[in-house]
Amino acid sequence: MIAAQTLEDWKKLFETSSVPATIQQDGFSKTFPAGEVILKEESYIRAVPMVITGVIQVLRTDDEGREILLYEIRPGESCIMSFLGGLHHETSKVRAVAVEDTEVIFIPADKISQVLKESPQMLDYVFRLYHKRFEELLEMVNAVAFKKVDERLMALLLKKAAQNQLNEIQITHEKLANELGTARVVVSRLLKQFEAAGKVALGRNRITVLKNAGPGWISH
Repeated sequence: MIAAQTLEDWKKLFETSSVPATIQQDGFSKTFPAGEVILKEESYIRAVPMVITGVIQVLRTDDEGREILLYEIRPGESCIMSFLGGLHHETSKVRAVAVEDTEVIFIPADKISQVLKESPQMLDYVFRLYHKRFEELLEMVNAVAFKKVDERLMALLLKKAAQNQLNEIQITHEKLANELGTARVVVSRLLKQFEAAGKVALGRNRITVLKNAGPGWISH
């Protein structure tokens, strides 16, 4: 069962005049607290998430246990890998974690085809989502292959500041390292270099991006 207000939020976020009947009948909503794992690697995809509030990070883990952030799912977005995996009854190749308290509407995997048939808007949405995620993954590959870790770290800090509309970011060095797919000690060393150069100010689980950080700094 999905609350009426949640369905109204869904229409606004996904820019549709109505919610597909199958989602109203068979979909369900759930709220996850920050830090909760929503989807584990190698688990079967039984439902596709559509984010209403909050943020989900989609991560990939290598054989040595190191993680790298593939992309984030924000309000009005979904996970294209879940769509594809659910359609083909495959296991997940990624892990999904709630970054903050997150409300999600789930479409059962066995109802995805039906939803796409009854709603041309949803079919168009999936194609646009695929295009967006593909571009994000290309950007990530480009960064890993051609950019130095310090450039990627600063770009990540500026991106987070822009998303939050705040120059102060609440995050640990280990979390940044996981998102970049590198070691915590590397991130800590680079942050100290940034601080010495007047680009950031460091606090306990807190980083303030300063004006010297370069293009992308948010003025207040």
